[in-house]
Amino acid sequence: MTAPPRKLPVLDDLSGFFWTSGADGVLRVQRCTACGHWQHPPLPSCAQCHADDLAPQPVSGRGRVKTFTINRQAWTPGMAPFTFAAIELDEQAELYLFSNVTGDPEAVRTGMAVEVTFEQQDDVWLPLFRPVEAAHG
Repeated sequence: MTAPPRKLPVLDDLSGFFWTSGADGVLRVQRCTACGHWQHPPLPSCAQCHADDLAPQPVSGRGRVKTFTINRQAWTPGMAPFTFAAIELDEQAELYLFSNVTGDPEAVRTGMAVEVTFEQQDDVWLPLFRPVEAAHG
């Protein structure tokens, strides 16, 4: 069974880098070059020091599930249950990406180590996360 196509984000000047950075397999997040603060989603100025000197920077793509929910409602025909999670990236406390965790929804746990993987649709590379054990086991 194939997953239905996702509604894709608009590739604008502020966040376009985030949605296309997976083309080379690397997750990028906005970082303030003045104070080093990472932030997501991208903003016009730094939430920490208010500088406007921001740039996309590569991150490890590794993190932990902070919290999650399992969606069991089939919003479209054939839609299987899926996990939607807040992933806290290893680079900084409270640096969250909200995404899907792939694999068995019943196996997801708070604190589970995950790493990024990308799903390409058109010119967008959607960052999804998979359990580290599944990626290396």
